[in-house]
Amino acid sequence: MIQIENLHKRFGKNKVLTNLDLDIHGSGIFAVLGPNGSGKTTLIKCILGMVIPSSGDIEVQGKTIKKHWKYRQEINYLPQIANFPGNLRVKELIRMIKDLRQKQSKEEELIKLFGLEPFLDKKLSTLSGGTKQKVNIVLTFMFDSPLLILDEPTTGLDPGSLIKLKELILQEKNKGKTILITTHIMQFVEEMSDEIVYLLEGNIFFKGNVKQLMTRTNQTDFEHAIAAISTQTTDA
Repeated sequence: MIQIENLHKRFGKNKVLTNLDLDIHGSGIFAVLGPNGSGKTTLIKCILGMVIPSSGDIEVQGKTIKKHWKYRQEINYLPQIANFPGNLRVKELIRMIKDLRQKQSKEEELIKLFGLEPFLDKKLSTLSGGTKQKVNIVLTFMFDSPLLILDEPTTGLDPGSLIKLKELILQEKNKGKTILITTHIMQFVEEMSDEIVYLLEGNIFFKGNVKQLMTRTNQTDFEHAIAAISTQTTDA
């Protein structure tokens, strides 16, 4: 699904990604983790074509993304912060995104799932953070695409909505989709992820499952394993 070779990205003198190689194939939930400044956001934006690499190659579904923007039609993306005009009503925003994507959608099912019916005529500027996040989730999951990229998807969600989101993600996984998730909620990672990609100083320091990470760090607790790995100096 995603193959990255020798990826470099610098902003001025600041090296953000260095000689990064990554292969993600098949269905599953892949958690992209790392401390602040490790390059997670830059990596995601390079995959999305929002940031142009300094060098290296990225392939999605076996095709290079260079000068081939249409590949993005097969990606559903949930940004950490979605900045839509505050004067738009929820139903207007959903209609606008549907018009842009020109794909069959299942927004009605998702609106019902997250209880958004009372908010459809409300302007985005009047919504709470949690309700805005539910709207963003609807926009992300209402199209059928093989690759989903979710940046901090749990932000602002109440426990009931979090359970629904987890169920939704697992449904998409069971359809054979590839799901990339960035999050700081380690319980969510431990519960949901099939594989962890841990970035440190712009490169992949560890790639494997939860059990392998805990074995490598000699930890019996996942959160302590995550805390311990950034202090290690051996190569992954």
